[in-house]
Amino acid sequence: MELTPELRVELVEAKERARSFLGAAKVAAFNGWSIGFFAAVSILFGLIFGPTSFLVGVGLAIVARNEFVGRTRLRSFDPSGLELLWRNQVGFMALIIAYCVWSIFRSFARPESEISELTQQLGATGLVQAATLIVYTVVIVVTGIFQGLNAYYYFVRVARIREYVRDTPPWVLDLQRSTAIE
Repeated sequence: MELTPELRVELVEAKERARSFLGAAKVAAFNGWSIGFFAAVSILFGLIFGPTSFLVGVGLAIVARNEFVGRTRLRSFDPSGLELLWRNQVGFMALIIAYCVWSIFRSFARPESEISELTQQLGATGLVQAATLIVYTVVIVVTGIFQGLNAYYYFVRVARIREYVRDTPPWVLDLQRSTAIE
């Protein structure tokens, strides 16, 4: 079937409008692969060093999976994909912050288990606790900023994809879904 010039114009215009939110699929792919890598490393460490790393790894694996699920939905022009992605970033932020708070708590509640015998002998327990507090506080702040901006990046695109699906002719959406135009 040959497309008329008018239909070609509609298709090109739709593709241009879709760019305003389809770039998020690339971000989700990058996030999914990088978070998935850290999930695998954390799970492996957890098998050797204890349950905290294992649980963090499982949480990271869920976050990575959600990035790929959201990406797939997004590429099918389903607004729920972007909704999942921004909520996933908020969950990711909560996971990282919970881990940091737990690590700070553990350092102060049970310093002898977190700090080496040599550090205790040198009397540097307070120094190590202060360093732990500073490092994890910085991680919390950076995470809040970075993951917050990432969640916002996805969130603002939800309205764009809804508008796109509402205003785009069904035949264009069907064609784009079947060819996975990016």
